Amino acid sequence: MWTAILLSALGMTMIITLRYLAVSGLFAAWTARRFPGRMAGQKKQIAMELRWSLLSMAIYGVPAGIIAWGWAQHGWTRMYSNWGDYPLWWAPISVLLYLFVHDTWFYWTHRAMHWPPLFKRVHAVHHASRPPTAWAAMSFHPWEALTGAVVIPALVFLIPIHLSMLLVVLTIMTIMGVTNHMGWELFPKRLVHGVLGRGLITASHHELHHSKYRCNYGLYFRFWDHLCKTDAGLGTFKSAPARRAGRAPVVGDGKPERRTV
Repeated sequence: MWTAILLSALGMTMIITLRYLAVSGLFAAWTARRFPGRMAGQKKQIAMELRWSLLSMAIYGVPAGIIAWGWAQHGWTRMYSNWGDYPLWWAPISVLLYLFVHDTWFYWTHRAMHWPPLFKRVHAVHHASRPPTAWAAMSFHPWEALTGAVVIPALVFLIPIHLSMLLVVLTIMTIMGVTNHMGWELFPKRLVHGVLGRGLITASHHELHHSKYRCNYGLYFRFWDHLCKTDAGLGTFKSAPARRAGRAPVVGDGKPERRTV
């Protein structure tokens, strides 16, 4: 039994690692192609992001692997593979619920990490990426990685979800995590500045957090930022030729939050 659990944990860690390398690598290559010289001075930073991220992969992979084994062998969790187990309308609802709960957890834990003692000991690792790159999406201190790694494993015990819908959630989580750290806006201006963009987080929103620190704490949605008045709007991306190599425009003061949350 223990051998099977260990193999499942190792296998899931490998899958998550390969997913990270593939997606972050793809968007990093896209950035380098679209903005030549954009990451020219960031080799040491990217190496740091890779080291922290690979450690995060194990922290995310081990619980996921144990739960995958438990589901396959003993029916743990409320995941299901038969579409007939729940009404079809539940499938998109479950995705939205997972994203909203994850976003809520992320907002409050993320904001808590900007409390100076936690920031210095934990969250400063992520903010060492200035400006962040596509490799920074999973660049966390182990304690921060642990707070993120427990969310989806906990939700599969609480909220029923089809396996394919869980894959949708994980895909959204991966794509948004990477694209929000690229340093340029992937989505069209009409979306980012339109009605939909006022509720969703994209790179223009999250880049401001990395430069100003005291705002824009959300992951997927701007709901909690709006409600708690921590939404500072969108950062302004300058054109590539106007940038110094390896530097993104700094919008704020670059200092961590100095008040309790």
